[in-house]
Formats: sequence, C-alpha cells, structure tokens
Amino acid sequence: MLLDSKPKIVKTLLEKGILVDGELLDCLMDEETELFLEFVNLPTATNVFHVTKAAWLNFKQQKKNFSSTSQSSSMSKNPVSGERCEITTTSASGQVVSMQRAGHTREDGDGTDQKEELIKKQLNYKVKILTDYKDLPKKRTVQDFVSYFNKRYSAIKNMLMQRSDLTNLLSVNKILNKRDKDSVSLIGIVVEKRITRAKNIVLVVEDPTGQISVVVNKTKPELFTLAKNLTGDEVIGVSGFNDKTVIFCNKLILPEFAQQEFKKSPGDEHAIFLSDIHVGSNYFLDDKFDKFLKWISGEMGSEEQKKLVGKIKYLFIAGDLVDGVGIYPNQEAELNIKDIYGQYNHFTNLISRIPKHIAIIVCPGNHDAVRLAEPQPVLANEFIKPLLELPNVFFVSNPSLINICQDENFPGFDVLLYHGYGFDYYISNVDEIRNNGGYDRADLVMKYLLRRRHLAPTHASTLYIPDNLDDPLVIKKVPDFFVTGHVHKTCVSNHKHITLICGSCWQSTTSFQEKVGHNPEPARVPLVNLGTREVKILRF
Repeated sequence: MLLDSKPKIVKTLLEKGILVDGELLDCLMDEETELFLEFVNLPTATNVFHVTKAAWLNFKQQKKNFSSTSQSSSMSKNPVSGERCEITTTSASGQVVSMQRAGHTREDGDGTDQKEELIKKQLNYKVKILTDYKDLPKKRTVQDFVSYFNKRYSAIKNMLMQRSDLTNLLSVNKILNKRDKDSVSLIGIVVEKRITRAKNIVLVVEDPTGQISVVVNKTKPELFTLAKNLTGDEVIGVSGFNDKTVIFCNKLILPEFAQQEFKKSPGDEHAIFLSDIHVGSNYFLDDKFDKFLKWISGEMGSEEQKKLVGKIKYLFIAGDLVDGVGIYPNQEAELNIKDIYGQYNHFTNLISRIPKHIAIIVCPGNHDAVRLAEPQPVLANEFIKPLLELPNVFFVSNPSLINICQDENFPGFDVLLYHGYGFDYYISNVDEIRNNGGYDRADLVMKYLLRRRHLAPTHASTLYIPDNLDDPLVIKKVPDFFVTGHVHKTCVSNHKHITLICGSCWQSTTSFQEKVGHNPEPARVPLVNLGTREVKILRF
C-alpha cells in the first residue's frame, strides 16, 4: 500500500481509540484503504480496541460473501450485521481480554441502552451531570499545548471583557506602537514575575500579539500584594499608563464574578460530603468508617438522627477512594490490601451498605486507578463494575459539574466537584495562603482558584492533558457549591454565596504526609441542609 495512506489510517484509528496490528497494515492493498476505514467505522469506545489481521481478513471474506449473495437476492442489509467479529480489548492493567462484538453493539453495555438507563437514573435521583470530561487516547504535540493555552486565554478574556474597569482596551502590539503616553488596558497571560532592585514588581504579560512589561510600584500596597500573589500563566486584566515599552500599573483585574444568588431548596433535603477514603491502607480507619456506615444506614444514633438520615438525598465523594499501588516511595509497606482490584472490591462492599435512597456521586483522585493528568476520566469499568449495577451510584470525571435537586419550580444547585491535586502547589507558592494556615485552610486555595476562574492556572501546578478544543479546567459556570478534598482536613467557608467544602479523610497520618506537612483530621463529615444552606460537621 502507499505510504501516504498509512498515516491517514493510523490517525483515524487513534481518534477512535483503536490500535491496529502492524502486520495488518503491511498486508493492506492500496485500493483497500476505503474498505478498511469502513471496517473500523465503529462507535467511540471507552476502552482501547486492538484490531487484528485475522479480524480484517474475516471481514473481507464476509464482505465478499455478501456481495456474491446480493447479486442473487434483492435483500438489502449491513454486510456485517448479525455476524460476530472477534477483537481484543486492552485493560488498564495491561491484560488483553478477548471480547466478542456483534455488529456495532458493545456487549459490555456501553451502548444506547446504557445511556438511556443513565438518563433514567439521573431523573429518579434528581441528579444531572452537566460536565463530565471524556477523551480518546491520541498523540499530543506542541501544537496541542499552544491551542490549549489559546482556548484558555479566549475563554477568560471573554469574562474579563465584561468588566467596566478595562477602558481603552488594546492589544500589546498597539500599545508598543503608541507614541504618546495614555491610559491603556490590556488582557494577557502572566509569563514572568520578578522583583527589581527598587523592590517593585515587574510582570511580563503576553497576548497573541506580543509581550510587554508591567511595573507595579511598592508604594501601592494593595495592588502590590495582589501582584505578589499572582502565579505564572494566569490570565489577568491590566490598567495603567504606557511609557514606551512599559505599562505603569494602576489596577490589576482578575476574572472574578459578581455575588451569586443564595439559593435554597424548597424541600427538606440534605447532602453530605466525603473524600480521601483510602481503602487498602494500613492507616485506613475501618472502625470509624464502619461507624459512619451504621449511622447513615439508621443502625445507630438517636431517633432524631435516624430521622435526619432519612432526609439525606446526596452523598459526594471527592476522590481517593482507595490508597492505590505505587503512588509514593515504599507505599507497599503501608498497604494491607496490596492488589488494586482487591482495594476496589473492598470499597464496593463498603459503599454498597449506603441506603439506596441516597444518590452517591463519585469522582477519582490522584490515588485512584486512572491517569494522574487532569482532567481525570471516570474510573474504568473493570474496577467499579459491581457499583455500576447499583441504582444510586454516579461516577463522574475529575473535575465535573453536577446539578442536584432540580424540579419544575427550582433550578437546583450546581456542584463543582474537584479532588484538588494542584492544591499543594498553591499552598507552597502563594504567600497569602501559606502564611494564613496553609494545609489547614483549603478554603483559601478554593477562593484563590475561583477568583481566577481556573482550577489549575499555573502550568506547573498539576499534570494536565492539553485539549486542543477546550480548556476543561476553566470554571465557565459559577457553581453554588465548590467541593474538594486531597488535604485530609475538613474546611467549610463561603465566597460570594458559594459554599466551599473540603472533605475530611478516613486515614490516620502516614509517614509520607508527615514529610509533606499535611495535618490530617480524619472522620469528619460536612452535612448541608439544602433548605437553609446551614453546614454542620459530624465527627465519627
């Protein structure tokens, strides 16, 4: 076959999440290219499929037989409809599992029936998944990173352009070409921050047309503090006076939002929030989690508490369901379940005890069996299949946006769910967070990110996948609840009528946490009355 056909085929397959046998490509004839693309024109799959040479030859024979039959019959049907084609699927653990596929219907249940079942499930529990990241495996290039930052810049620029502070808004190249001094504004990404000998701050800010230096004078303490707490790659607005190749800053504008409506549910409903369960660790607090499960099942507690449990309609888990394997050095010495499948099986047994009237919404974290790069996709079926069969469990990506409590008379609450792996970076690098509580004040990190409308604005703050179509870490829609975890200490706060909740943990202090400065406070459960927005913290 012609060499220029190979890249076309490989690209098409990767976009569909399909791996192809090298021998198969070698045996393809040039005139068979279009037929082969027809062969692999299957619905998008969450697993990576490996198409073999044998499967291709089988398909060609079916096609040939059908063509012969169609000449003597007026019947019209799909040549592979009703036929069974064997392909293989590669699991996340690297095991190759044989799988039969009939036509275009996946037998692992990822077809139309499953989607309809999910919609029905969401309606029953008044849970609506608004954003849930899905991505096919593909090769990433430098251009993907360029497109990713351009998409972020455009999204946040549109937010900033709504601000009245940015008058006489110009691009960098137009400011550099101005001969007269004037009041100017620009929107750009922070490329560099440095302190001069005179103790002023210089920001290098870039937009699609170029870079310019912005001087923030130490004689303006409020402005200076804001500039000092900026981190790289933030998209900001700048207002000031230009002088040749410099802007003397009078104002820095973040893409903040106005105060939100303080919504309250008309019904008597409650929600609880967990995170960082860490099943499988020697430090997992099995007795305390068992106490929590007995309480939420109505097996213990006062009559008043049992009545309260009946009002709990939602339970959110913000990642780190299990302790994982190989997450940090010498972790295996601190595991009592050393197999990742065993950890998820035990997690399944625990969560299955939660009453079925409670909707359970779960996202992964950095200890879970998914890629570390954000956004993290939904956990693979091989780990959570028994839980998927439960009517009340919803698995979402990290991050994700979920609406709850919606009915014909109430718009519901939007809950932004994010594990918070990037929190470590901001606690270490932002003075206003580090000097005011650090790991004890996750709410300061949450406010910091909300003000910037991005969950990880700095390139170095977390691993991420550069999506060339969109930046899924931009906070496009302002939530009613912002829910996180990761730091192992409960924190509840409010920012412009957004309820900020950081979950606790169910693991005592590990040697690794001592090294990185975590101060865990386990077995705390934030409980929110959705009718009043009052938050209580339960201790188990």
